[in-house]
Amino acid sequence: MIWNVPNILTLLRLLAAPALALVFLALARPYADWAALVLFVGAAVTDWFDGHLARAWKQQTKIGAMLDPIADKAMVVIALMILVGFSGPDWSYWLALPAALILFREVFVSGLREFLGDTAGTLKVTKLAKWKTTAQMVAIATLFAQGIFEHHLVVGSLGMDPAIVEAILTGAEDDVIGLRFFLQGMIWTGMAGLVLLWVAAALTVITGADYLNKALPHLKETT
Repeated sequence: MIWNVPNILTLLRLLAAPALALVFLALARPYADWAALVLFVGAAVTDWFDGHLARAWKQQTKIGAMLDPIADKAMVVIALMILVGFSGPDWSYWLALPAALILFREVFVSGLREFLGDTAGTLKVTKLAKWKTTAQMVAIATLFAQGIFEHHLVVGSLGMDPAIVEAILTGAEDDVIGLRFFLQGMIWTGMAGLVLLWVAAALTVITGADYLNKALPHLKETT
């Protein structure tokens, strides 16, 4: 492996994917949510930097081209697994279907590319697919932020009782410093993350169908 800066950034991004799971095993929440958010956002930033630097410095390599999409997919797959597995039932029900659609599409398109081999160039990344990736990244980061708000309340053993929640939302508990802010933050970031994830899932289905349509001519049986 050529140890240039772009490849090192790609390798770090690849290692950050399993680290997401490790922080939830090693740390209590919301500290695990904070660590996951930092890791995920850091990986998303390096995703742009390593490609930009590789092109600008003319340091594009075969190992970098191979590891880059693997790192991207590993980060998304593991992040979605954590969000569904570690979210409470109120959130995980709504997360499961878009997460399943995204994971199915990633496996399906990867299988198509592997089968097509040398002709996989017909499945070039489209502009819509880039929007899909952006929506995924923003949605996942937002949902990790939602976990920070939610588990700040849990750690303090406050705000989770329905009567207290109602009191905070109506302003009757304004003397509880910061609690109303964290509860409202949990609700708004959670809803924003869910909406973005469903948007990403819709784009996932559309781009997956587009790739299948482009691959169909290569899948016809010859007689």
